[in-house]
Amino acid sequence: MIPKPPFASTLSASEELARFEELKPQLARVWDLLTAREEEAYTSVVVPSLTLDQGELEKLEGASYYEERLLFLLIRLRNPRAHVVYVTSNPIHPQILDYYLHLLAGIPASHARQRLTMLCAHDASPRSLTDKILERPRLIERIRCAIRDRDRAYLTVFNATPAERKLAVLLGIPLNGCDPDLSYLGDKSNGKAIFKEAGVPAPAGFEHLASESDVVEALTDLDQLRPGLRRAVVKLNRSFSGEGNAIFDYPAERTRAAIEDELAKLRYVGPGEYRSRYFGKFAAMGGIVEEFLEADEVTSPSVQLRNDPHGNVLLISSHDQILDPTGQIFLGCRFPSHDAYRDPLQQAAVRIGEVLARRGVVSRYGVDFMATRSGTDQSWTLAALEINLRMGGTTHPFLALSFLTGGGLDADSGQFLSLSGRPKCYRATDNLRSERYRGLLPEDLVDILTVNKLHYDGRTESGVLFHLIGALSQFGKLGLTAIANSHGEADHLYQRTLQILDAETVYR
Repeated sequence: MIPKPPFASTLSASEELARFEELKPQLARVWDLLTAREEEAYTSVVVPSLTLDQGELEKLEGASYYEERLLFLLIRLRNPRAHVVYVTSNPIHPQILDYYLHLLAGIPASHARQRLTMLCAHDASPRSLTDKILERPRLIERIRCAIRDRDRAYLTVFNATPAERKLAVLLGIPLNGCDPDLSYLGDKSNGKAIFKEAGVPAPAGFEHLASESDVVEALTDLDQLRPGLRRAVVKLNRSFSGEGNAIFDYPAERTRAAIEDELAKLRYVGPGEYRSRYFGKFAAMGGIVEEFLEADEVTSPSVQLRNDPHGNVLLISSHDQILDPTGQIFLGCRFPSHDAYRDPLQQAAVRIGEVLARRGVVSRYGVDFMATRSGTDQSWTLAALEINLRMGGTTHPFLALSFLTGGGLDADSGQFLSLSGRPKCYRATDNLRSERYRGLLPEDLVDILTVNKLHYDGRTESGVLFHLIGALSQFGKLGLTAIANSHGEADHLYQRTLQILDAETVYR
């Protein structure tokens, strides 16, 4: 496979930006084609790269296996004329591919397999997959050759950075993601301005901070703005899964000097974080300080949306996030979100999406909120927290639900209805792990779920779908989505799955 130009090493910045703009209208044409008729031929190139700060990637155990989370996008093969090119750092175990392809409702696995091209960089280093691809001109050429018709193709990524923009240009297909020049709209500081423009409440605080001194000043001013406030949250403008957050406890004495002294006790959410490193990042990217919302009941719902190439805001789903004890790190989610606030939650998110659409954002993205209530008051208060201009931890569980059931979201109710009309619920996580799971092979997992009847059953429209299967043997790490007909049934299935995995690995 002899690579052909353009090459990453010779593509000038001006040429890249000009060609990227030229490709944008093609995404709209492909979108119109596929929305007008379901079974049009096209090619989806999926590069599930976690293009994050190198330090963030190194902290994420088994980072390359997170590339498996977007295997749910094989749902696109349900269209018998669609082709998918899926690129990874390392080969996907054949048993894992079989596992997904045999679950495609209404499509023979053999037919789907013929329309799927799997390529990999054979590079397990803890770096961005996109960077690995850009280093390999022959791999880029293989991806190009796998695209049936570039006029009917697009590039799907986990998050869009200048690296993904360059790759889209080298492949000659549009990027199905946020223009990297607009990524600043998803940072914590600019999110605050977007919430204000959308008329959506947010926690009180101060943004566009650049130094430790700015943080002390903001904490002092916040105390004046919210007298009696017990805690505040310091947040890096750009961080992954809440690990850029730190919790500040106000001292008894509320002077600026006392607050500055108390900063030494700042509690960092990210593992292994410490003061000099944290504020080094703060100086590099900036951040915010905001009040820590407290109430008798606190939940953290999230809404997933998509802005199409014509500026329309499309509601995808809403979830209640499951967080760690700090209330800052995402562990999993439940779908759908709470009945009591789902409708106003979705309305608020759509208003935020409309602001983003006016700014030119074309992407899948999520908006995280906090819902609180206290005392005898049964009404919930919503506050917008942040915008994630990328796919997130709630993207792939919803794709799993669509993958298995073939149904769709009822936008009016916010519920997902299967093809039989049943409302569906699920509980999902990326963070199922145990030392006892280490050494389990993909075929072992398939055997366990089959023998114990955990496999998705089309008759009951309930069951478990696993992901991150490749990380199981080395890291004892796994993801799962437990799908059922109610939250109670989904929670029961989730717990039953954990019990079965423990029982099956008791010898460890």
